[in-house]
Amino acid sequence: MAAATLYHNPRCSKSRQALDLLEARGVQPEIVEYLKTPPSAAMLKTLLGQLGLQAADILRRKEGAEAGLSPDMPEAALIAGLAAHPAALERPIFVHKGKAVVGRPPERVLDLL
Repeated sequence: MAAATLYHNPRCSKSRQALDLLEARGVQPEIVEYLKTPPSAAMLKTLLGQLGLQAADILRRKEGAEAGLSPDMPEAALIAGLAAHPAALERPIFVHKGKAVVGRPPERVLDLL
C-alpha cells in the first residue's frame, strides 16, 4: 500500500484543492478515483476505523438520499450502500500512516503530515 492515498474525485473542487495542497508539500499520494474504483465494504470499514467515524459521518446527504441511503440506517447496511453508491461518499479522504481524514475543508489533509 502507498505511504499516502487520496480518495479523489477530479470533478470536485475541494478534492482538487486537497491534492494541490499535498503536492505543494511534496506529497505524491496514490490517487484512487473512487467513482471509477469504489472501495469495497471491507475497505470502507477500514477507512472508517482510520477516520474514527461512523458511516453516517461520511455520507453526503443529498447524494445519499438520491441513492436511498439514510444516516439512520444500521451501520452495516449503510456501509454496503456506500460501497454500492460511491457518489454518496464525502470527499476527499486522505490516508497517511494508518490514519485518515476527510478533506473538508481541504486544509484538513495537512493535519496528517
